[in-house]
Amino acid sequence: MYEPCPCPTMRHLVATDGSTLGDEAVRHAARGTVAFDGTLVIVHVLTPDSELIDGTLILPGEEAAVEEGERVLSAARRVAETVAEEEGSDIGVETELLTGRPADAITEFADETGADAIHVGHRGLSEEREQVVGSVAKSVVDKATVPVTVIR
Repeated sequence: MYEPCPCPTMRHLVATDGSTLGDEAVRHAARGTVAFDGTLVIVHVLTPDSELIDGTLILPGEEAAVEEGERVLSAARRVAETVAEEEGSDIGVETELLTGRPADAITEFADETGADAIHVGHRGLSEEREQVVGSVAKSVVDKATVPVTVIR
């Protein structure tokens, strides 16, 4: 007789910067979350100049940066909910505003919250520019302890 898996719900984490490619990463992650009947956690990382001190975000232009971050997360939530609706499903969607260096913040949050997979977009910068500024997606792949899907 078949017994359903007593496994916990799968948690997919997707990082977005609010760009078109970020939205595509959210769509891809939402489809995977629907397929595994899981929870989608959408994160946005504030500038590297920001700090989290005693649970409070401190950054230059703090109020404007936080408002923009919340706007990005709200738009990403709508994208994910639209995908779930199109798939005839209902998924749990959580959002979190992070601070710090993007790759570090994303991978540390994934570890702390028990994410089963990470999804990130990759803009495909020129090789010369990537050598100078690096790539968040590549750094996430290097630092992550769970599978990472890079959306191009």
